Amino acid sequence: MNFELKPLDLIGAADEKADLLVLLVPKDFKPGKDDLSTLVASALKSGDLEAAAGKCLALYRPLQAAAVRVVLAQVADGGARATRSAVLAAVAAAKSPSLKKLVVCFAAPAQEDALRAAVTAVADATYSYTATKSKPQARTLQKATIGARNAPELASTFERAVAIVAGVELAKEWANRPANHATPQHLGEAAQALAQHAKISCEVLGPKEVAKLGMGSFMAVAQGSEQPLRFIVLRYSGAAKSKAPTVLVGKGITFDSGGISIKPAGEMDEMKFDMSGAASVLGTFKTLSLLKPAMNVVGLIPACENLINGRAVKPGDVVTSMSGQTIEILNTDAEGRLVLCDALTYAERFKPRVVVDIATLTGACVVALGAVRSGMFAANDALAASLSAAGDRSQDLCWRLPLDEEYAEGLKSNFADVANIGGRAGGAITAAKFLQRFTEKFPWAHLDIAGSAWKSGAAKGATGRPVGLLVEFLLAQAAEK
Repeated sequence: MNFELKPLDLIGAADEKADLLVLLVPKDFKPGKDDLSTLVASALKSGDLEAAAGKCLALYRPLQAAAVRVVLAQVADGGARATRSAVLAAVAAAKSPSLKKLVVCFAAPAQEDALRAAVTAVADATYSYTATKSKPQARTLQKATIGARNAPELASTFERAVAIVAGVELAKEWANRPANHATPQHLGEAAQALAQHAKISCEVLGPKEVAKLGMGSFMAVAQGSEQPLRFIVLRYSGAAKSKAPTVLVGKGITFDSGGISIKPAGEMDEMKFDMSGAASVLGTFKTLSLLKPAMNVVGLIPACENLINGRAVKPGDVVTSMSGQTIEILNTDAEGRLVLCDALTYAERFKPRVVVDIATLTGACVVALGAVRSGMFAANDALAASLSAAGDRSQDLCWRLPLDEEYAEGLKSNFADVANIGGRAGGAITAAKFLQRFTEKFPWAHLDIAGSAWKSGAAKGATGRPVGLLVEFLLAQAAEK
């Protein structure tokens, strides 16, 4: 989709020829003498446009505007959350197959965070998945104009928002694909395609190379599938080689049956989303290729399927990780941490500035936080604060959970250095404590996106999270001296 930022007041917005004009109206709207202002003031005074954020009034071919449809949308205080709510509601109220040109105009000067929210909301509201449909109905929207009277001072914010949208949509695309269209090999090819961009390189390792590295934990998960594993190494080189990189590690389980500890059949199809962490790394690199920040970033994706055959790992098996630590696999459905731990050990070779892993890791995190916030774990307070702030800026929210050492008690094993699960209580935390064992040589954080990476029900599909959070986090690091 083609985005454009344009300096527009209400007089200019009224003259814009479009299939849909969305006018974002704050609660303290001050009307001018133009016809569109008079219309908005009348709607507010009569109560037809309610004062609550996200409330809309849809109009068809009003005399006061050149657009075919006009939606007046309330943004209350004009903040990011209210703006996102208003844009999503307005586009839903007037969405049609004929929607090719959209104008979203702020009726008052736009805040930076509200502009970002408007861009991402337009993209979310008009996204459609088509890759595996026989008669795809692709997104009809060809151009989206964001209008604000203070547009010139928002140019860099707009550029960043559009680049994040590109990354989010790549993450959605790969997370949404069925497992037979998103195998480990396919993920490797997607990563190699990113290497066509300047500053990005890619290496894809297969089973032989992974075996030489001693990634026994990763290989144990993969051995139950006919699809060969892939270990993907992406590099973005935007700074001197001497500058330590930030490493992103994305869980790439392209389908998770649970293995011998098999999952219930209901909603098992959604386990194609178990590679959403990997998809978010791909999406983040897409955005990096567009923004070109002055920093170095490494992306690591251990990709495989967790299936069942005669070679599949069994509960009670003991495997040796790349770090040399032995792991008793008490539950084969706790496989994400088994592939991540070897990737975290591999990250040591880059002498990283910081490592962040991203994974649809635990149902326990869904129970704890639902779909609103991703779970965030970090032993370092400054790192935790940086990730939390990045989530707030991007409206891709996270919430810090504890890492008290007492939570590791449940991971003790009589037969190995560590078990891969603790008890049911605090499951998201014990999973993070397992990963922490493999991170002693660098600052580390873990994002559990099991609740935030996709939606179920009628709106089933990937969200593209936490690409926005990761990009804002990386850009803040790039800006540090």
